[in-house]
Amino acid sequence: MAMSLKKVWESVTNRRSSCSSSHVDSVITPQSYTESTPPPPPLGAFDRLPICVVFQIVKLVGPNDAARLSVVCKSWRSLVSDDRLWMYFLQSYHHDTWNSVFFAETNLQKFSCHIAKSSFMRIYRQRVHVPGAVIVDGGSGYYKFGWSKYACPSGRSATFSEFVNIESPSYFRFRNFFASIYSRMQVKASTQPIVLSLPLRNDDDTESARVSRRQLKEAIYTALFDMDVPAVCAVNQATLALYAAQRTSGIAVNIGFQVTSVVPILHGKVMRTMGVEVVDVGGLKLTEFLREQMQQSNMNLRSLFTVRILKEKLCYVAADYENELSKDTPASLEVPGEGWFTLSKERFTTGEVLFQPHIAGV
Repeated sequence: MAMSLKKVWESVTNRRSSCSSSHVDSVITPQSYTESTPPPPPLGAFDRLPICVVFQIVKLVGPNDAARLSVVCKSWRSLVSDDRLWMYFLQSYHHDTWNSVFFAETNLQKFSCHIAKSSFMRIYRQRVHVPGAVIVDGGSGYYKFGWSKYACPSGRSATFSEFVNIESPSYFRFRNFFASIYSRMQVKASTQPIVLSLPLRNDDDTESARVSRRQLKEAIYTALFDMDVPAVCAVNQATLALYAAQRTSGIAVNIGFQVTSVVPILHGKVMRTMGVEVVDVGGLKLTEFLREQMQQSNMNLRSLFTVRILKEKLCYVAADYENELSKDTPASLEVPGEGWFTLSKERFTTGEVLFQPHIAGV
């Protein structure tokens, strides 16, 4: 870093220090100072350089050396602590996650009044020390777990009794459940924060429902903090789904394994007074309905898993259901160990259950 600064200094020390206002607007600059605020502390010989040039130098040396500059003296700390400098570093060195970082630290910060606003310099440091969190996504049929820095989960299990029975949460059941997840991910609980995506249960706006939701979170927090987990965040799936789309208000439709929920959300809060709709139609219902149609067509099936493969590989949602009925849409697929299967109208009538549940007798 010293060599870089020396070379830059030697190249500009004999030039006239000038910087037009248009150029200042095109680069990251420190916050403007008014007559009522004290001037920035002196930087020694670097005071002879335009402030925009000094900022360009700091940008070139990178975040690690910029952090070292902040401990040189108060003058350098004041200079390199500017939010816009660290926003640039986040954009440059964490390009894939920058949009979500900026959304979380600006839009979501407004909903967390009890959390003090952090500078982007501190945010950058925190994300370097804790590159990711453990994610546990609960569902009506499966739970998934993995790392926040990856797009796909690391694993899943088909027995999600811990969250299905949230009406009577058990401390020991939760503790064993989370211990098994940390064990399967081969990480110590005391080193990684965790984010829990909770399935929507007890969605009514009644006192008993509020008590049940509060008891659930208390049981989860107690179990995890007793395991020395450094940080815990438990949020319902609908809210997290909206955040993933970088929105804080909207309607989240979640089609799960056993149920489908329609959840109105305003400024990050579920509008339970407006009504949350939960219907017992999900992926399992579609699979069962497809099996019924195939049995009516005299297709021999050994397992429901075969039907599920056919549903995922061949079925689709018709843009115009009535018009699709007049078309011939056959498609075939070979299932290992089962043979070839050909579906026609079953391909789109299966998905239509989501829009016209009466087709499946719901």
